[in-house]
Amino acid sequence: MPVTSSPLPDPYTPAAGTPAVRVHRYDLELDYRVESNRLAGDAVLHCTARSSSPRIELDLTGLSVSRVRAGLGAEHGGRKPVRFAQHGPRLAVTLPRPLEHGEEFTLEIRYGGRPGPADGPWGEIGWEELTDGVLVAGQPTGASTWFPCNDHPSQKATFRFEISTDAEYYVLANGRLESRTRHASRRTWVYRLDVPTPTYLATVQIGDYRRTRLVEGPVPQYLVHPVGRADECAEGFRSQEQMMAAFTEAFGPYPFEDYTVVVAEDDLEIPLEALGCSVFGRNHLAHSWDNQRLIAHELSHQWFGNSLTASGWQHIWLHEGFACYAEWLWSEASGGWSAARRARAAWEGLRAAPQDLEVGRPGPDAMFDDRVYKRGALTVHALRAAVGDDAFFPMLRSWTERYRHGLVTTELFEAHVAGKCPGLPREQLTALLHDWLFRPALPGFPG
Repeated sequence: MPVTSSPLPDPYTPAAGTPAVRVHRYDLELDYRVESNRLAGDAVLHCTARSSSPRIELDLTGLSVSRVRAGLGAEHGGRKPVRFAQHGPRLAVTLPRPLEHGEEFTLEIRYGGRPGPADGPWGEIGWEELTDGVLVAGQPTGASTWFPCNDHPSQKATFRFEISTDAEYYVLANGRLESRTRHASRRTWVYRLDVPTPTYLATVQIGDYRRTRLVEGPVPQYLVHPVGRADECAEGFRSQEQMMAAFTEAFGPYPFEDYTVVVAEDDLEIPLEALGCSVFGRNHLAHSWDNQRLIAHELSHQWFGNSLTASGWQHIWLHEGFACYAEWLWSEASGGWSAARRARAAWEGLRAAPQDLEVGRPGPDAMFDDRVYKRGALTVHALRAAVGDDAFFPMLRSWTERYRHGLVTTELFEAHVAGKCPGLPREQLTALLHDWLFRPALPGFPG
């Protein structure tokens, strides 16, 4: 099957990412003024060289750098000023000497400005002002709108966020809250994330919020909501505990420490996922299927996308196809339509749509096309129909366990299925995946 891990830069996002450096950890110290939308940042990047060139390019969009210091060799802490230049969304740093492959070093970058979303083929992404606060939705290349980074899904790193803002606002970032300290009219929040995370899944949410606990356990679930709207928002997520139970049974253990849903005061076009949390608008709280499926979809991304992350954007069906199929599994588990009936409805819709897309390599402009979601889910359903539930669900649970917090490709998935479902001949498996993922013409309905 002609599928390989995407190189850097990714051909789907060629203006982002670099093969010259691997960032292992980001220490971000941010000061944000809500009213004026002013951000001052100091980022320390802990890096390993992947090239001998002294020139390194990073991603930073719409913000201005005032200083870069580098710590080379054993003297990481003794950082010294180095030359830098900005060219559009790229920050070029010139080190005082070439690096050895595998050499560790640090970069300290001071920057600031008025952050805002980046424009792209997929609309506006990244830092976005709300009526009263901020949300960040970084997929696929929006992380660079608020910190300098190597912005590619394969470049997982750990994070420390130290965020200071007006004291009346609640701040949520990924990971565990380590401290919250007030200084006069300002408050500083410190979060630590020790799970390797792609830059696009790093997030900060700022608003006139409060946090309440939705579910006690076994997976703690929290709700961050506008002041005075706890009951209204909690009601919208009353089924989420059952969703979590259904998905842990189907997919295996939840891959993170806890899960938080944020409800913004504003209406949002679509919900947004980040590692360990998802963001919804108040318009997503109704108990209609269209809203509840979105809650299920975003929760399932914690397994498919956030723990198991595509090594390149051409494999995005491994995120969206599985998350769409999770919607159908929830429909079945909650007493609604069976997954097969949902699959049939999706198949009928695709049969009436243009059939000119290869879901396994959709191209950059179409990687968020609804057909990637629906036909990706039908690929999963076709595989389930071919191997049967007794083989399908153990295979799925072992898939999420084996590649937990790692990187995946379509090739790896095929190899995994072949090893866990020996009753399906390899040539038949290859043909099934090829027909669903790499032929534009829609196959017949599976099963």
